[in-house]
Amino acid sequence: MDWLPGELCLKIFQLLDHQSLASAPQVCRKWRALTSDDELWRKLFSDRWGPDAAAFYAPEGSKSWKDVFVVQDRCDRYGLGVRIIREGKDYYLIYQGEIQRYLGSRQDTDGDGGKDAPRQEQDAEDDEQRQISNRILFFLGDLEAACADAKRVKA
Repeated sequence: MDWLPGELCLKIFQLLDHQSLASAPQVCRKWRALTSDDELWRKLFSDRWGPDAAAFYAPEGSKSWKDVFVVQDRCDRYGLGVRIIREGKDYYLIYQGEIQRYLGSRQDTDGDGGKDAPRQEQDAEDDEQRQISNRILFFLGDLEAACADAKRVKA
């Protein structure tokens, strides 16, 4: 597809859903640039939520239509309140669809992070408390994800 003109690629990308477009940038630089096209994401937003919502949620400042689309999609999936969500192996705290804070990853809790030096007793205690906190947060994130899945199955 590298030899296709950009306009034709954009027409093809307009037929894809947002999840397919999100994985397209991993293919090549040309696709990354084309799938970041603001007009493409504006059209996707307008097709999904309507022209009135597109006019209301139009990006301000440095935000792009892709950013606005991702936030609105998160709002649809998780609601407007404060939530702990899991995306892949990563956990985030979100509010009104916006990521407020990265909480960590399941991969971070598998061991001592490669530290070989002996730790003092206080460091070990702090590390243990941090691991317990992470496990609680990850449990809450998994619980929220399971509840959201169960609600989707019921609907």
